[in-house]
Amino acid sequence: MNKVLFKLHRLLALLICAPLLLISLSGSVLVYKHEIDALLMPERVRVAAVGEARQSFDVLLHAFNQAYPAYEVTGWQLFADPGRADLVYVMAHGGSEWSSLFVDQYRAKILSDPSPPKYYVTDLVREFHYTFLAGDIGLLLYAVVAVLLCIQALIGMILHRKFWKVLFTFRYRARPIIYFGDLHKLLGVVATPVLLVLGFTGAYWNINQLSYSFAKPVMRPAPYSVGERLYNPMLSIDALLRESQGRLVGFAPSFVSLPSKPGYAINILGGVSGQNPLYSEFANSLRYDAQTGEFSGLRDIRESSVTAQIKNSFRRLHFGNFAGNWSRLIWAVLGFSPVMLIASGLAMWRMRRLQRMRHVNKKALRSINANL
Repeated sequence: MNKVLFKLHRLLALLICAPLLLISLSGSVLVYKHEIDALLMPERVRVAAVGEARQSFDVLLHAFNQAYPAYEVTGWQLFADPGRADLVYVMAHGGSEWSSLFVDQYRAKILSDPSPPKYYVTDLVREFHYTFLAGDIGLLLYAVVAVLLCIQALIGMILHRKFWKVLFTFRYRARPIIYFGDLHKLLGVVATPVLLVLGFTGAYWNINQLSYSFAKPVMRPAPYSVGERLYNPMLSIDALLRESQGRLVGFAPSFVSLPSKPGYAINILGGVSGQNPLYSEFANSLRYDAQTGEFSGLRDIRESSVTAQIKNSFRRLHFGNFAGNWSRLIWAVLGFSPVMLIASGLAMWRMRRLQRMRHVNKKALRSINANL
């Protein structure tokens, strides 16, 4: 059984080697997406927050509408980091594609022009990470690689199910093949839980997206071209934010979703103080009528089904930001571990191949000498 599993383990490694390297490298980079953006374009993504009070949402929304009358705001993201600029999602009149820009929430200043997806370097890396820049074909390839990664990790767990016996016996002074073997097992044991999480959540998202993309046209809503404001302009979003915080104790808004199609509601998403750290910052939501502002529904993740709570945890688990900088660092390092596992696996394969060749040559030489 172990021989069969070992051969399957090696075969899967060869199959997913190249795409997994690309996924690992881009994923480790994306753990620090904002920090990279701050280095490349600090004037867009960072703001001076010292001694400043955040402008009201109504003032910020009015400033945008004045600056870009041919666009409609469809989403406004607020961040826990006070030095991080707000991220605003918009759609142009007559269009159905979204764009984004950054806003200084303390001075009601627009920091960038509306930009399409994949406009900035890290956005391009993110799109590459999910789809290899190949659309639905890339989504499918990513999903297959993610599933095979999970299978690979499970096979590794079976092959080294008694890992605790050799976990702390790293023979760094031994022969190279033993050294690389110990390194491979040690990396695999440490990284397998994280790789299983990354593989499973990535596969789930891509398969879910593929099911939507491949759905029959009648099942998919037709693209809607924005041509007017789809919510009552007399509504105060600040009043809705205050109402949401009064209705759900400890609620901290992180995203305001404004209608992008007729009949859509205004949704305010956010977290609740003291909630499970694995729940996303968008775990809870309150819904309001886009014309009257009347409250029409609430989703409290703590009262949702176990399945919904598990699904909601995927975001934090995939990006590793559930425990601050330490978990992000661990995820970045272990997310990069497939590169080391592939390198050490290839090194062992090469050494074993050379050993077999030397053994065959010696056997042939002995046979020749015996016949002389």
